[in-house]
Amino acid sequence: MQLTERHKEYWQRNLKITGVLLAIWFAATFVMAYFARPLAEITIPLLQFPLSFYMAAQGSLIVYVLIIWYYARKMRALDEEYGVAEEDE
Repeated sequence: MQLTERHKEYWQRNLKITGVLLAIWFAATFVMAYFARPLAEITIPLLQFPLSFYMAAQGSLIVYVLIIWYYARKMRALDEEYGVAEEDE
């Protein structure tokens, strides 16, 4: 099957979105864990617990949900733009 220029453009944009979101996921998961000790020195003023605890308990989960929400929203728009969206039932 030959890919048209439009197919290639669609997949390039898809891969770009995926790559950026994977980089954010990597930063939220591994970079935050790597810097856990320095982040433990920073405390959240109102709640008085370390930033590393917050990021492990809540922050990274919020980032994951936002990544999923953004990906679904962006891919729906991309699918509609290129005419490959699924029809609603």
